[in-house]
Amino acid sequence: MSQGRAVVVTAAAAGIGRAVANAFVANGDRVHICDINADALEEVTATRPSITSSVCDISDSDAVETFIGDAAERLGGVDVLVNNAGVAGPTAPVEQLERQQWAAVLAVNLTGTFTVTQCAIPHLKQSEAGVIINMSSVGGRFGYPERSPYATTKRGVIAFTETLALELGADGIRVNAIAPGAVAGERIDRVLRGRAESSGRTVEEVTADALANQALKYFVDPDDIAALALFLASPNARSISGQTIAIDGFSKAAQ
Repeated sequence: MSQGRAVVVTAAAAGIGRAVANAFVANGDRVHICDINADALEEVTATRPSITSSVCDISDSDAVETFIGDAAERLGGVDVLVNNAGVAGPTAPVEQLERQQWAAVLAVNLTGTFTVTQCAIPHLKQSEAGVIINMSSVGGRFGYPERSPYATTKRGVIAFTETLALELGADGIRVNAIAPGAVAGERIDRVLRGRAESSGRTVEEVTADALANQALKYFVDPDDIAALALFLASPNARSISGQTIAIDGFSKAAQ
């Protein structure tokens, strides 16, 4: 694999984004990240001085333009863009959903992803092998009851990925999406504890229920998602574009 690429990762102060950033750094690439959490960014750059960062809310188009400009300047261009930023949104049936809640999820998950990508495309076109990786979800593949804004935006990310692949293929830019299932970590632990408390069941029981609809009986490791992103950005994936790659233990529905 070629070394020293310029890699931009959104929402990379924790979780999947941080795992992705660390994987590219370990590969010898130069990485610039953003997040809305300034303290968390400082912790990342303190432990990984090779990673540079910007505070950025991707729903703010002006902030995005500044972020991508700073990233390109610090890295000397952009070779790989990983659109990881997204919000989970509310839990409510469509009938009860507040319209501003719907709009807030679209502003980050779809419009924010669009803005980051649009700003990065001129830089990616200057790359010898530009790559865009968008983070979708199992919820975008199968729907997600009481999570309509999230599911709709994550399905939209898949369509956006396919469209970009067609538009940018002539420029040698490959575009793919990753669709994780439930990911191991603090977030799923909080969800499972909440389900257990509200239902009067044990955490073990609600965990078993959560895993019942997938073939592999464990949650996805963020490092495995990072390894998939690294592969999709590598020359080994040079003929893969416009695809959504599930990494969910063969799940048949959203959790």
